[in-house]
Amino acid sequence: MQSTALNIIREEHQALAAMLRSLRMLAETARRQDTPPPFEVLRAMLVYVDEFPERLHHPKEEALLFPRVRARCPELATVLDRLQADHRAGTPRLRELEHALLCWEALGTQRRDAFVQALHHYVDFYLSHMALEEREVLPAAERHLSAADWAELDAAFAANQDPLAGHEPTEDYRPLFSRILARAPAPVGLGPPA
Repeated sequence: MQSTALNIIREEHQALAAMLRSLRMLAETARRQDTPPPFEVLRAMLVYVDEFPERLHHPKEEALLFPRVRARCPELATVLDRLQADHRAGTPRLRELEHALLCWEALGTQRRDAFVQALHHYVDFYLSHMALEEREVLPAAERHLSAADWAELDAAFAANQDPLAGHEPTEDYRPLFSRILARAPAPVGLGPPA
């Protein structure tokens, strides 16, 4: 059964992957060219990661998707435990990354490589996490969850309204997404190529 929730989860994963790769591209370009990056855009992109995947997407996976999959697919307990541990580690890792970016901006080039290295670890961590969900959890959910399960999941994930997954940003997020779209390179934004 192909559900709205599955489509949204995959679209949100694609949006986040594009954002993470664009972040890495901007940081690597700045390092290669030995120039400051667009700090304002990098900060805005990290705010996006915090506001949408961390605060909307993950809690719904934790509260709605993972318990159902765990109940019907006990063989995935280890995978689900790892994914939940990843979720718990996500916010502290993001805070460390934000701190490294602020240090680069405030203290200069001597802090650039620390940020770039932290960003590479963060992006690899997140891409691996999403790949595991898509390879193990989503197919199991598709095979084993009931129509009633999907109805609840569909309603919950439809409320996310992630602008990078094709939804119009709400008024409070419009300035954030305008900043990102204007300055970030494709595939996230319309800015110049990195």
